[in-house]
Amino acid sequence: MIRRSTVVYMVVLLIVAGAYFYLKFRKEPVADVLVTPEATEQVSYLFTAEEGIPVSIRIQSKTGEAVEVARDADSAWALTQPVEAKADQAAAEAAATQISTMRVLDKVTNVDPKIVGLQTPEYSLTVRFNSKVERTVNIGVVTPSESGYYVQDAAGGDVVIVSKSGIDALLMLLTNPPYLETLTPNPAATETLLPNETMTPQP
Repeated sequence: MIRRSTVVYMVVLLIVAGAYFYLKFRKEPVADVLVTPEATEQVSYLFTAEEGIPVSIRIQSKTGEAVEVARDADSAWALTQPVEAKADQAAAEAAATQISTMRVLDKVTNVDPKIVGLQTPEYSLTVRFNSKVERTVNIGVVTPSESGYYVQDAAGGDVVIVSKSGIDALLMLLTNPPYLETLTPNPAATETLLPNETMTPQP
């Protein structure tokens, strides 16, 4: 018959052995991995928010065509070129919004302005803001990858590549100025009576 003390010793021994193997073979806790966030690409725009809200936009091609829209005394958009007329407010406001979203894709160094169409710019864009700031930028030719246009401030400085889609949206104003559409009477909708003809009331 096994003594009670022997049973106690055996239980204690098993507990000690279990603790030993647990401590020896347990997995080390995984150290927290410090995840360094990847550097996000810095986005820059041709015109900054600090310059304010556009109140006048003028685009001119090197062949002389020009279109300009500006806010009047009532803050409504109006055409001032090629003729003075009321403007389609939605189209003019869309152009003003486009000004603030013209993204700079890249900066170009050591480039000949003549090669990229900036010696004699294809287009010029002049924007006046409510902060009284007025800027003119020259727009050259499309890049070989056709992703953007070469652009440079009229005052000089770096040549940058600006998103083609953003500039194209503004250049469309040259071929499609934002005139306010007016309804014209439809000749077919009215009857023309002869001088001696009178209308006979229908029964």
